[in-house]
Order: sequence, then structure tokens, then C-alpha cells
Amino acid sequence: MSLKSLHPVSQASMNSLVLAPDQVIGKTIDIHTQSSGLPSLDEVKIGIIGITENRNAFFPTLDYDLDSFRSAFYNLFPGNWNFKIADLGNLPNGNGVNDTYFAITEICYELHKSNIIPILIGGSHDMIYPIYKSYSLKNQLTNIISIDNQFDFSQDEELISGRSYMSQIIMEEPNYLHNFTNLGYQSFFIAQEELNLMEKLYFESMRLGKVLDDITQTEPYFRDADIVGIDMKSLSWTATGTNVLGQPNGIDSRSICSLARYSGISDRVTSFGLFELPSSPIFHQLLSQIIWYFIEGYSNRFNEYPVSISEGFIKYIVTLSDRELVFHKSETSKRWWVELLNENYIDNKLKRSTLLPCTQQDYKAACDDELPERWWKASKRG
Repeated sequence: MSLKSLHPVSQASMNSLVLAPDQVIGKTIDIHTQSSGLPSLDEVKIGIIGITENRNAFFPTLDYDLDSFRSAFYNLFPGNWNFKIADLGNLPNGNGVNDTYFAITEICYELHKSNIIPILIGGSHDMIYPIYKSYSLKNQLTNIISIDNQFDFSQDEELISGRSYMSQIIMEEPNYLHNFTNLGYQSFFIAQEELNLMEKLYFESMRLGKVLDDITQTEPYFRDADIVGIDMKSLSWTATGTNVLGQPNGIDSRSICSLARYSGISDRVTSFGLFELPSSPIFHQLLSQIIWYFIEGYSNRFNEYPVSISEGFIKYIVTLSDRELVFHKSETSKRWWVELLNENYIDNKLKRSTLLPCTQQDYKAACDDELPERWWKASKRG
């Protein structure tokens, strides 16, 4: 299975461009159409793909209206983007869900080989599983961020679903999942067994209230992520424009755009997915803007990964009561990292350290003799 399995963008999506100015996104990117065929991938940095597979959704819904999304997205004006973007069309459902999984894995793998970031739009949240498989094909340790009001560890279903796909990822052998982070969970949607599992595996999470109180505190998590997936059921009903899938308490429209920008600006994120999409006129507009902010973030990447502290960084040494922590601040991006020491060294001679993204608040907490929680969990994961 390859990119040739993708279907072209419909004429309905293109009709909105008839009277549009020449500067809009739809007239400045390469689009897979019936007449022009699949665009060349030469110099493309971001590839957009529509997904309709939802047979394993926890709450199956009607297919999302990808034409309405594209009409909204195509008519936005781009930022100062000096790279190529391609809309590669839509992936049709396979004969079975596993066929769709296989196709997504192959497509993501093929795009990654060309250093292209796939943006997958639509389908159910279990599409994270085949995206993850594309990294395991490369034997690559992988970090996943899920923006969701649930952890998706449920084991009530025999098959993979939008509520249980993380359990499948955790149990697979060989396993290439290094870290899983949930942003925006709500306690009343989480079973105690799921909370216990998160703690046991030293995975990370941030409750909805904390996310909304200070959205900037989420940024370091994205710097460490390879895959970012957003379950749109985590949005508030005012953001989705419908009370069918939106929640009374959820992420608002401004915050989800900020999270998308953090995803894009991360030098490490190489897959971005938006799933469980409601269908309403206001949401078509919001979805187009979420993707706009991801691309805007990508255009402002600092190219600081992998991090090299040999120049352009300020070093801070903090002595706590039981240990010493070393922080580094980038003079370019003003972002912070803390050294993480791997003490599994041979004959007490070799100590390998890595850099863990953190915030200035983590540095200040260390100055007050408080060990940052991110540092502690990362040291336990090894």
C-alpha cells in the first residue's frame, strides 16, 4: 500500500476557490485533483491527508465533511511560509479496519522517509495506533502526546478502539513506546486502574484545569514528542459549535490553537493528527484554523533538536538538598532544558546525560529545593 491509494480532492472542495484571491492557501499549495493527479513530493514539507475510518470508534459517528473543512482551509491566507505544502487527498476505508491501519502505517512511513510531516484529519482516535506503527518499522523509540479528556487504556473491548488503542501500543512486542503524555484529561472520565497504570509506567499527564490555567506550561511536553494526536471530543461544546460531541467542560477554541502551534514549533514532532471530528459550520472554521496554527508553528521552528549546548546556551547549576541539577537556557528561543543523568554506567566511569525540556518555573522550583516532577518521572523511565 502506498500514496497511490489516496483519492483526489473532490471538485466540491475546489469550487470555493473560483472567486478567491490568488494569495489564499488553496491557490498556493499543491493539491491532488482528478485532473492533475498526485503532486510531486519534491521539497514538500507538510502533507495533508483526509481520513474517514471510524469503524472502531468508541462512539461511531457519521463521516466528517472533509469538503467543508477544505473549503474553509483553502480560503485562509498563509503566513510567511517559505516551504511547500501538499494536500494529498483522502484515504478510502479498507475492506476491514486493519486494512486501513496498514495503509496509514505505510503512508506515514513513506512520508517520513521523505522528511514530510503528515497531517491526518478525520477518523477515530485509534488512528494513532497505525501512526505509531510507522515509527516501530524504523525501530525508533517514540513519544506520543494525546490531547484528550481520557487516557484510552480501557481493556473492556477485545478489539482496538478509540477508547483502548493505547493498551494495544503498550502491550506490543517489541515495544518502541518511550513515553506517553495526556494533556487535558478530566478525572470523572478516568478509571482508577488507568490512573494507576499511568503512575506505574511513569507516564505524564496534565488535567484540563491546569492546561487552561496556564497553556504555556504544556510547551515542554511537545518538544519531546514525535506524534501529537487530538481527540476533538475533548473540546467544549462552544468550540465545536454543537452539543452532540462537545463537552460542557473542555478545551476552548483559543487554547486548542495554542496547543497546535506548540506542536508545530516543536523540532521533533513529525506526525500530527486530528480525530473524532464533529460536523458543524463553526467547527469547519475552527479545524482549518487549528491546522493553520500548526503550520505557522512549523514555519517558526528553532532547529534546536537535537540540542547542542556547546554554544548559544546559558548554564545554571542548582544545588538541592540531595542532588545537583544542571539547567540550560537557549539564548535564541529562551526555552529551558535540564540535564537528565543516566546512572547505568560501566565501572562508575561513564555517565550519559540527556536534556529534558522544562520551564523556567521548573528552574525556580529547583532553586526552592523542589525536584521537578518531569525530571523525576523521566529518570524512572530511563
